[in-house]
Amino acid sequence: MDPAPHPGWPARLGHGPVVVQPLQRGDARDWARVRTENEAWLTPWEPSASVPWRDRHTPAAYRAMRRAASRRARVGMSLPFAVHYEGRLVGQVTVDNVVRGALRSGHLGYWVDSAVAGRGVASLAVALVCDHAFGPVGLHRLQADIRPENRPSRRLVERLGFRQEGLFRSYLDIDGGWRDHLAYALLAEDLPGGALARWQSRIPG
Repeated sequence: MDPAPHPGWPARLGHGPVVVQPLQRGDARDWARVRTENEAWLTPWEPSASVPWRDRHTPAAYRAMRRAASRRARVGMSLPFAVHYEGRLVGQVTVDNVVRGALRSGHLGYWVDSAVAGRGVASLAVALVCDHAFGPVGLHRLQADIRPENRPSRRLVERLGFRQEGLFRSYLDIDGGWRDHLAYALLAEDLPGGALARWQSRIPG
């Protein structure tokens, strides 16, 4: 019998007040509210679009996004997680474009509500997802492509052990133009103790 197309999915992961889990039907209104409130915070890092931000972040838009993400998850191409902090939706972490075979790789993306920025929520959520991807999911490499100007995001991955591997010129159409991106990557063997242990070692107290 062939192995499951997506070992390790679905999954619910947590540590302290942070829980990451598959996108839920009931998250539609909260997602729309958080995304709408964070337009200025998120727009510089989001793909260009001709449709106004508010129209792209309605409960109906969430439901369509969730259906598409769930289809990709079912066939083993994506790990689309919602991030909850103290019981409320505050962001997403996704491992997308998952490739099996000899590569066993995925691309990491994430965002969080500006209201919880600076509390370690995003880095903890990413650490949980990295450990899960390298563990039950069976991946070997995670890549995060980040605009050079996005220093908070660069610091996040660097603190978790990601290494900068190169520069992609005019790589993605982001916020109205083709933007350079730095390529960061983390390999399963880079953190023998895991990303969560790395995160814990860098948090005072």
